[in-house]
Amino acid sequence: MGSTQHSAIEPGAGRSRTSSMTIHGLPAHPLLVHAVVVLLPLAALALVLHATWPAARLRLGLVTPLLALVVLVLVPVTMHAGDDLAQRFGVNPLIERHRQLAHQLLPWTIALFVATVAVWGWRRPPRWVRLLLVGAAVVVAVGTTVTLIRVGDAGARATWGGA
Repeated sequence: MGSTQHSAIEPGAGRSRTSSMTIHGLPAHPLLVHAVVVLLPLAALALVLHATWPAARLRLGLVTPLLALVVLVLVPVTMHAGDDLAQRFGVNPLIERHRQLAHQLLPWTIALFVATVAVWGWRRPPRWVRLLLVGAAVVVAVGTTVTLIRVGDAGARATWGGA
């Protein structure tokens, strides 16, 4: 059960450091990524539903901001686990592209959380505020989801190869 187990990954030259962020011996990043890939679009969808559909707002209640909070915690933890995993490999432009795009996701995730709290917390806003909240919810949900897709695409290219 030594480092020979990971010979197919081919870590960078001369690096003997193993990833310290593991879950039951597996690198944490790919495991955490799956949680983000599922929960972030769900939070974005819940935000739009919460902002635009009164019946959904009643049913979702506190779930929308709580879901966004979970994602807000998961994204930086996943990024840290990714940085930790990337240290095992030599300089790789595909991994660097993935990392650069991943750093763009955090501001969107913060905006998602702020928008969900605003939409959830403002019970009976004036019409102009409601329209502003709906517009912000749609922009933040789309921006967050598009950024997540770009990050995921770059990560898949870094993992499986491709231009």
